[in-house]
This record gives sequence, structure tokens and C-alpha cells, in this order.
Amino acid sequence: MAEATPVFFTAHFTVNDPDGYRIYEKGFFPILRAHEGQFMTYDDQPTILEGERAEGRTVLIRFESEAVCLGWWNSPEYVELAKFRHASTTTHSISILHSPPARNA
Repeated sequence: MAEATPVFFTAHFTVNDPDGYRIYEKGFFPILRAHEGQFMTYDDQPTILEGERAEGRTVLIRFESEAVCLGWWNSPEYVELAKFRHASTTTHSISILHSPPARNA
């Protein structure tokens, strides 16, 4: 059986309704903690070295595995809370970044 490897969840979005987004933020962290996600950082003004970027916020969250991440993402409590994010933001991208595969010595 393959060992689970950590994944990083990234989201980039623009907040269009700050009041609606605050409702989402208030519910977000308790649900994330219940699913053992680790909020790493966010940035509203990252330094872009190449390419174009839409205005907005980028967040980075770590999970112990893709299965744990998807358990959070698909949980009834997060699906319900995400309605506030859908209504108050424009989502540009949501991704799961996988750890590199193990290398044979």
C-alpha cells in the first residue's frame, strides 16, 4: 500500500462582497481544524516574477494527504459554508499540489 504524502491546497480569488466573505472566514477555520488542515499563509500582493495575475488573495493550506484534503472539501459543513464564498468572491483557481514522488536511491 502506498504511503500517503502531504498535499498543498491553493486558492486564488477576488473578494467582491467583504461582508459575505467575513461570514465565510468566521466559519472557515473551525471546519479546517476539524479536518486537520494546516493554514500556511495568504498573500494579497505576491511578487509576480513572470506572467500575469488577477487581483485578489492567494491562500496555501497543507493536508496530510489528498484524501484528507478532499474529505474537508466535500464535507457537508464545508460545502454549506462555501456557498458564502461562491456568493462573495470570484474564484480564479483552486488546485491541489502533490508532493514529488519518492526517488529510488
